[in-house]
Amino acid sequence: MQLPFTETEFFDVLAAYNTALWPAALALWVVSLAAVLLFIRGGNRAHRALCALLVAHWAWSAIAYHAAFFTRINPAGWLFAGLFVTQAWLFVWFGIVHGRLQFSTGRSARHVLAALMVAYSFAYPILNLALGLEYPRIPLFAVPCPTTIFTAGVLLAAQRPPWILMVIPVLWSVIATSATVLFDVRADFMLLPAAVLLVVFTVPEHTARFHHHRVAPD
Repeated sequence: MQLPFTETEFFDVLAAYNTALWPAALALWVVSLAAVLLFIRGGNRAHRALCALLVAHWAWSAIAYHAAFFTRINPAGWLFAGLFVTQAWLFVWFGIVHGRLQFSTGRSARHVLAALMVAYSFAYPILNLALGLEYPRIPLFAVPCPTTIFTAGVLLAAQRPPWILMVIPVLWSVIATSATVLFDVRADFMLLPAAVLLVVFTVPEHTARFHHHRVAPD
């Protein structure tokens, strides 16, 4: 697949982004880690706070990465920014306004995979350094791919999240995989497993609910 930008241009954009905004990206990493640890310690009382965190991640990737930097090398960055803003709005609507996102902890396969996915997103910058990429020409935290992986982990811990919340993360996982393969950003190989897990663990729930409503008596 031919991309509209070169490998050099791609990593140059990351270098410009990291140089300009690394304090904010580091702060988002610290705040995200603190929020997740507080949720684990405090039980199931911080649902809207986690939703607000997801809003911040997707809005940041939309504006600070896609619109401000990625559009320099790819006009489709404006479309991607729109998708990420849309995802942020969906978290506002379903998670904050209507409170339809409820998260839980546990030892089920879904919860274990959720924890592993979230942990992977926090380790993402270290993995990229360990795999041979050099700062500042490197994707760290608070850019689209680790944002998507982090989101997948959080949604796996949600109780029957609305299916529409899965569409853009799964779509981005497919879109971003081309650059992952061509530019050998090996930490991003987790994108497709993250998308598969979202589909595997959420589609059956919604299918079962649909059949239940169809067979339920009037």
